[in-house]
Amino acid sequence: MGKAHFGLIGLGVMGENLVLNAERNGFSSVVYNRTYAKTEEFLAGRGAGKDIVGAATLEEFVAALERPRRILMMVKAGDPVDATIASISPLLEEGDLLIDGGNSLYTDTERRAAELESKSFGYIGMGVSGGAKGALEGPSMMPGGTKAAYDAIESLVTKMAAQVEDGPCVTYIGPGGAGHFVKTVHNGIEYGIEQILAEAYDLMKRIAGLDGDAMADVLGGWNQTEELASFLVEITEVCLRTKDPETGGDLVELIVDAAGQKGTGLWTVVSALEMGVPVPTIYAALNARVLSSLRSERMAAEAVLYAPDPHSFPLGEPATGMAALRDACILACIASYGQGMALLQEASKLHDYNLDFSAIGQIWKGGCIIRARLLQRIQDAYGADPSLPNLMLDPWFAAQVNQRLAGLRQVVAGAALAGIPVPCLSSTLDYIDSYRTGRLPQNLVQAMRDCFGSHTYERTDRPGAFHTEWLA
Repeated sequence: MGKAHFGLIGLGVMGENLVLNAERNGFSSVVYNRTYAKTEEFLAGRGAGKDIVGAATLEEFVAALERPRRILMMVKAGDPVDATIASISPLLEEGDLLIDGGNSLYTDTERRAAELESKSFGYIGMGVSGGAKGALEGPSMMPGGTKAAYDAIESLVTKMAAQVEDGPCVTYIGPGGAGHFVKTVHNGIEYGIEQILAEAYDLMKRIAGLDGDAMADVLGGWNQTEELASFLVEITEVCLRTKDPETGGDLVELIVDAAGQKGTGLWTVVSALEMGVPVPTIYAALNARVLSSLRSERMAAEAVLYAPDPHSFPLGEPATGMAALRDACILACIASYGQGMALLQEASKLHDYNLDFSAIGQIWKGGCIIRARLLQRIQDAYGADPSLPNLMLDPWFAAQVNQRLAGLRQVVAGAALAGIPVPCLSSTLDYIDSYRTGRLPQNLVQAMRDCFGSHTYERTDRPGAFHTEWLA
């Protein structure tokens, strides 16, 4: 074939699926992997008969691409990205474009973009969500960089992305590291929703005594509602229904209860702390994973730290969707999305990203892990008011909070009395109760700070900074 339209570096599962996606959509491709045997294996297997060629060296790879070159790097975040850039940039020419499709820290992307753009190369940090299947069939893509760089790949990514009724699930996000920051927050929201569903599972099992199939039936019903219909609810139903081939029991019960956490969840929480944005539901999900990793300590503590006497409390009836638990999960999911969007708003102001929050809602509706019917409501909310300070202030979401708060309160109170941890659900209740409260007790905190450190305080009855000699 002639010069290829598209180049890929890194033949992991995501890389393979993305290049097959590009080729299926009419873009001839050339691939390079640090280990050439992996390239040969791919071309003899999944890439056989496709308009894809392999390169044994980066020199061959670059020479096989049409100008301006469009090169997607699917390598591990951190030093491997810098090493790849250092190896290939001497071979590039003015106008060529590098795309980092991994989960890179957005500040690394800011640095790389500045360095490469100073050499007249284009650089895009692009979040890609959807897992292996999404990468092959159509992911959600979040590209950030210069608008000119995005224009150079728009014809490629709009065809590769998932398609929903109002367009492809990709748009220009903003300058610098905007794309990777949006993907980071996307993953933080994902952490929240996964933990919310895990807490619902724990309550259905330990309080209601349901088995996997019965819990899956409840989740199947939830997936038919506007508020909870989503990819994560769908796969939770599948996980709960799956049996162990050896024992015939619920497979999920044989899985070790220690979860890992990658950088993006941590980065979401750290960024929120740095920017002064409360994300307690997302933080609780991250902390739950960290606590779960202390498995041996937890098992030892179980023998010496006694639980309350077990008791049941109403979650609702399985046949009608366990109404109280459903309400609790709906509000916690809304909180997870809402906290993520609030963080994006603050980042947009601090970094001049000029994010379009309605468009972000739109591109998350298909392909990505957090795709959900609720995103149409989020898209509509920010379409009606782009400066909406909190999702809960939108009329539709405010009505959801007012309608369902009693159910959340009932579940959290019952779980506390039963000694069952529900960190995301309880953090959501605290978040909502704090946000809807006109006066919080931090006036006393300010008094204490002034008492021991002369930090001063403001008064409610007149302007200015004041200090009192409390201990005189």
